[in-house]
This record gives sequence, C-alpha cells and structure tokens, in this order.
Amino acid sequence: MKAAAILGTALLAAAAHAGVVLPRQDTTTADSSDGLEPTQDLNDLLEQAKAQVINNVTETEQQLRKRGQTPRCTVKNLVFRREYGSLSKSERLSYVNAIKCLQNKPPRTPTSVAPGAKSRFDDFVVTHIQQTLSIHYSGIFQPWHRWFVYQYEKALRDECGYTGYQPYWDWPKYARAPQDSPLFNGDPYSLGGNGEYIPHDGPVIVPPPGVGGGNISLPAGEGSGFVTTGPFANMVVNLGPVGGLADTDPGPMGGLGYNPRGLKRDLGGAMNMRYANYTTVLKMLLQPNVDKYRIVSEGVPYTPEIGPHGGIHYTIGGDPGGDLFTSPGDPAFWVHHGQMDRLWTMWQALGLGGNRYTDLGSGSYAHRTWENNPESPLAQLTDVIDMGYAAPSTTIGEVMSTTGGEFCYFYL
Repeated sequence: MKAAAILGTALLAAAAHAGVVLPRQDTTTADSSDGLEPTQDLNDLLEQAKAQVINNVTETEQQLRKRGQTPRCTVKNLVFRREYGSLSKSERLSYVNAIKCLQNKPPRTPTSVAPGAKSRFDDFVVTHIQQTLSIHYSGIFQPWHRWFVYQYEKALRDECGYTGYQPYWDWPKYARAPQDSPLFNGDPYSLGGNGEYIPHDGPVIVPPPGVGGGNISLPAGEGSGFVTTGPFANMVVNLGPVGGLADTDPGPMGGLGYNPRGLKRDLGGAMNMRYANYTTVLKMLLQPNVDKYRIVSEGVPYTPEIGPHGGIHYTIGGDPGGDLFTSPGDPAFWVHHGQMDRLWTMWQALGLGGNRYTDLGSGSYAHRTWENNPESPLAQLTDVIDMGYAAPSTTIGEVMSTTGGEFCYFYL
C-alpha cells in the first residue's frame, strides 16, 4: 500500500475517533501541464501532511497523559481553517460581519504614534507598516505572519463574536479568474468585488540603486478602479500608501498619517496563473529545506521570479493591496496569508525528523534583516515577534508548530 494511502487511513481513523469529519482533497488526475488542475501527486502530499499532523497530536497527547500531564492540544479540540469557497453563505457572512465590526471598533494605537489609525482593524495595518522592512525576506517572515494572522483571527473571535476560524484563499483553485471566485465576485458573502475596470498598464518593479537589472513590467489585472460591489464597496482606507502607487501619492507621516480614500483592486487571472498555480504549490511542498522552500514561496526580490507570495499581492493590486507596507488594509490580505501559512504548515508536516519545526534556515532570507542587508545575525527561536499595539508579542519558538504553544489548529 502506498504511504499516502496508509497515512490517509490513519488520518481518517484518528479523525473519526475524535468525532471530526475530514473531507478528502479532490483527487483529480487530469494533466496539469499548465498548472491549473491539481495532480494526484499534490493531493497525496496534502493527505500525507494532514495524516501526519493528526498522528503527531495523538502521540503527543498519549505521551503527556502517561506522564500525568494534561495536553493542551488534542484531536478532540483541534480546529480547522477552511478554504473560503467551502464555507456556507452564512459562515462567509459571519466572517465579513466580524471584519466590519473590527473596522468599527476604536483603535488601541495612540494618535501620537499613528494619527491615521481609526479602528482596531487599522491597528494591524500600523504594525505591518512599522515592521515591513524587517519581517520580509528575513528569518522572522513566516513565524511573524503566522502570529499576525492568528491574532487577527483572535480579535475577530474575542472582540467581534466571530465563531469560525480564519479562512484561506486556495490560489490555484480560482487562478483563471479570481475576480469571479466566491472571494471576490461581489455578492453579499464575498470580500467585495474587483475594482471597476479602467484601461491601464500593469505594475512595474523598479530595482533600487545598486541592485542591477532594469525595470520589470508585470501584467495588468481586470480592474484598477474603486470596488463598487459587495460588502466592502464603501470601505474607507485610512493609512498609507508608503511607497506611493500609480495614481495615489504616498500618505503623510510615512503612511501612518490620516489619508482617507476608497478601496481599489486590480484582480485578474494573468498574475495568479503565472505565479500561484498548482505546479508552484507542488514545487513548494517538495523542497528539501526551508531555504529552498522560501525561494520558491517568496521568490527573489527585484526579479521577474516574485513567487506566489508577491504574485498574489500583485494579483490583488490596487490600493492598499498594491503597497507592500499597507497591504493588510485590504481584507484580501488575510485570506492570502492564510494560504501562505497553510502551505508552510503542510510543508512542515511532510518533513522527516521534526527539524522543520525548529529550523529557520541559513540562507540570505534567514537573517534578521531584509536579505541580510545590512548584514545581521541569523534569526533565532528566542527572537521576539512584536505586534505593537495590535496584539501581544511572543517569540519565534512559540509559533513554529500550529499544534504547539498557544495554537491548536490545522487546515482542511
């Protein structure tokens, strides 16, 4: 029997014992030469990862109980984050309403720090703006964003009565036309529609002085204007942009000042199909170490190979989505980074020997600064993940496993 089948059986058995219903991944076997259909290899890997996590939780629980200790995370209280389109309409509406609730609660960030922060939602945007240059292409990137998304989910639940968990955007599932997906089709259960179509050129990546290479032109989406449909049609963006966008000047105070404007998007299939298809996802999961995983996942700055992380940020585009610093100001950010965390979680579970839960790598992305520039020490498990005024801080070591520390979640 294939390893995938053995582990899949173990997953289903453990889930049944815990009273958890786990739907299997679609086992489509269509040719995936264009990366737009899942392959059996990918489905097998995802099933293996799920089974391994269930087994790990079960074994840890048994070991702790033998020592007379009470486990915090068990197969009975393990919760599952789900793909946005798999949620019922009422579940999607509850998530949307919780976001709106957070956008209507007063901020915790002092006006002296960020006068543009007008809500609890903005607290998270401020934290990201302030730390962008140290939390990308650095050793803290994946752990920092895992804690960031978790604390956002926690705010939705604890402060706004949301009873679900953070959903994710399965990028390749809707790659041909993300604007028509349940996430962005503009119905009352979506995260709002695309921006109104305005003829325009795509974004241009301009390398900083000394990096070398010319400007890199990326394909345009099918929007660019204001979002006029769905629950966030009248949303006001308060902060940023920091770098400035094609038709929006940089905001005051380095993006922390008050700069009210409408939400814009530029969704389209070209970027999504190019950078975040099933072939890319499979390639990510097959990487042998975290340094190589991150090169595939995050790409190489100032080159055409921007990876699915950058590719999906550019797929969202618009304002604030097109500004790296202020991108959490678009609700689409959170489902994108839900998927980023999902795939890292799956990749961790597929590792042998367990070091994927402790290894931060040794390459240029493993340091405390953006691509180790300026030169800095390697990130350590004891390094602090600072959430500013948005949420409590923690350390990298506390968030390396989604079934350890404060966490007890996985993905369907």
